[in-house]
Amino acid sequence: GLVLVEDIDRITGLAFTATDQSIVVIGDTTGWLGSSAYLAEIENRNEGAPPPVDLVLERRNGDFVRGCIHDGSATACHDVSDGGLIVAIAEMAMAGNIGASIAMPDSSVPLHAWLFGEDQARYVITTENPDKILKEAVKSDVSAAVIGRTGGASLTVQSAYTISIEKLRTTHEAWLPGYMTMS
Repeated sequence: GLVLVEDIDRITGLAFTATDQSIVVIGDTTGWLGSSAYLAEIENRNEGAPPPVDLVLERRNGDFVRGCIHDGSATACHDVSDGGLIVAIAEMAMAGNIGASIAMPDSSVPLHAWLFGEDQARYVITTENPDKILKEAVKSDVSAAVIGRTGGASLTVQSAYTISIEKLRTTHEAWLPGYMTMS
C-alpha cells in the first residue's frame, strides 16, 4: 500500500544506525509457535493455529510506533513477523552492519519460544532514550520492554549464544540459492 510521509526527515529504516542504543520490543511476547517458521524449519512440523490477530491491538501498537518515529525517538524500526524476534533483530543487525546483545526479560516463556514466537502486533525499535519510550508506552497502554543494546560485530543472546554478523550474512545469503538447488 501507499504510505504518505508528512516529513521526509522523520522516516526510519530497519537498519541499526549506531552502537550503544537500546533495543525495545513493542507488544507482548507469549511465544506463539503454532504454524511458525520455527516449527516448520527446526522441528519439521506444520501444526497448530497461526497467532490470533487483534486489530485493536495492532492499531494501538502501530500508532504508538509511528508516534516514536514521528517524534524522532525511534532510530530504527522493524515489524516482527515470520521467524519472530530473533529474525527481526538479525535483519536489523545485518542491514546496519552493527551487532547486538539481547536478553529475555523475566518471563515464564521458554527461551526458544521468546526468540522465535510469532505473536502479532509487535515491533522492534532502537532508541537513545528508552526511558521516554517506556514512559510513553505506559501512558498509551502499550506493552514495551528493553531487551538489549546495539554494538559489536556479533549477535549475542543471553550472553551464551553468539554468531558474527558476517557469518549471519553469509548463511542468510546462501540460503536461497542452496534451497533452489535442492528442489
